[in-house]
Amino acid sequence: MSGPFGLPLPLLTDSYKTSHAALFPAAQKAVAYAEFRHGFGNDSSDERMVFYGLQYIVDQYINRQWTAEDVEMSSHFFSTHNTGHTAFPFPKELFLKFISENNGHFPVRIEAMAEGSVVYPHTVVMQITAEREYSGLVTYLESVLLMAWYPSTVATLSRRSKTAINEYYRTSVDENMRWTLDSRMHDFGFRACTCVEQSMLGGAAHLLSFGGTDTLTAAYYVQQRLNGGRAVATSIPATEHSVMTAFGSERQAVLRLLEVYGDGVVACVMDSYDYARALEEVLPAVATAKLERGGVLIIRPDSGDQVETVLMGLRAAERVFGADVNGLGFRVIRGAGVIQGDGVTTKSLARILAAVHAAGYAAQNVAFGMGGGLLQKVNRDTMSMAVKLSSVTYASGETRDIMKFPRAGSEKVSLPGCFSVHADATQHGAPVVYRQCDAPDARNLLEVVYDCGPVPGRQWDSFDDVRRRVDEQWRCFPPRINAVSALLLAHQKAVHIRQAQDVDGGAAFA
Repeated sequence: MSGPFGLPLPLLTDSYKTSHAALFPAAQKAVAYAEFRHGFGNDSSDERMVFYGLQYIVDQYINRQWTAEDVEMSSHFFSTHNTGHTAFPFPKELFLKFISENNGHFPVRIEAMAEGSVVYPHTVVMQITAEREYSGLVTYLESVLLMAWYPSTVATLSRRSKTAINEYYRTSVDENMRWTLDSRMHDFGFRACTCVEQSMLGGAAHLLSFGGTDTLTAAYYVQQRLNGGRAVATSIPATEHSVMTAFGSERQAVLRLLEVYGDGVVACVMDSYDYARALEEVLPAVATAKLERGGVLIIRPDSGDQVETVLMGLRAAERVFGADVNGLGFRVIRGAGVIQGDGVTTKSLARILAAVHAAGYAAQNVAFGMGGGLLQKVNRDTMSMAVKLSSVTYASGETRDIMKFPRAGSEKVSLPGCFSVHADATQHGAPVVYRQCDAPDARNLLEVVYDCGPVPGRQWDSFDDVRRRVDEQWRCFPPRINAVSALLLAHQKAVHIRQAQDVDGGAAFA
């Protein structure tokens, strides 16, 4: 079998997809597209999203060659998959046909926005085209392609967190120290994931915005597979509760940490027993050893009220090690700081930073670790990614642009037509969707990433280049735009009217 995890490739879809090839009308061509229906968490104040992760999906699942063995094993499986363990519809002969005629490559063309593109609701981020006898397979790969929702959502969450932190950096951190922003949120999410693959994809998406991670699967994947061996991610030595409780006292554990790693940046969890007492008694007791080693000690609370425990840590560190006032009038603790890594969300992160700012501390004194909140507490509905059919050219040659318009679900209305996406100069270069026939004379941002097989000579951008794209576009693009051109909106309205008339006249039910 040529599929991953010992699976035949035809099974990388939903059951009902195998019945669709026989249901679609005979056609010369069918087109479908993918979009995010709304911004992160339906936040209308900032609808920017990061489209990311398609490279992995294409390389891992789409570029593979199907084999006759894949089809035979799938056919055997489907022989008992219908109700009552009877035979389920399976287009065996159609699959064997493209295996024979197309060297085993799935017969669709996929166009997509570049990795790391900043997009908006209803931006066409992918377009799928199938032709002739394979038109009924246009959405067969939907389930796999839609997996891009996950890295895209994590990438967006991470970027929104960076934006929130940067708001306080701009007002409280000196210009020459703003480089530290890259390390202010750390990925603690490996143990929160459902599988290794999830940790790698989500962890890579986080690294588009920050350089800190403990998710080694992502750090290695990005460095060695996506970035030509050039390092992106870093971490620091740190204790956990098992280390702290293994000693006779917390003081002994901290001294051991400083003895072994104290000349660099280290983190120490300090709530194994009594966080307040550890700050009051243990921290002063290790001050001499810490100063002798000359490194940076990061205090980590792991329980209690997030705002209060961070402020407690900062105040204790200031009492023991002192602080300097920077050029903006905020205090910077000497050789110490606090990282909050328990239960962090974008909302709690903002509350903590607001309290830190109000207390007169520069934002660089605080870092954040996000685990399940970063890599696990998201789902496809967070940005509502969907694939929809948008155009069919029937066997007769008639082309019909189509759309979904449920009367009880206006948020799920789709776009009709075949599309191209172009940078709009009036929106600082942000992407706007057009029908192909109405497209401006400018570069189409949808690039062919698969064309009934791997595209000869095509190379994906390096991770460094993708990071730069995210940085530049997020900085330049406005929080909100209308990502659908006026011409396409007018066409959508016309198609809506036509389809409504068909329904009212009974044609849709004939």
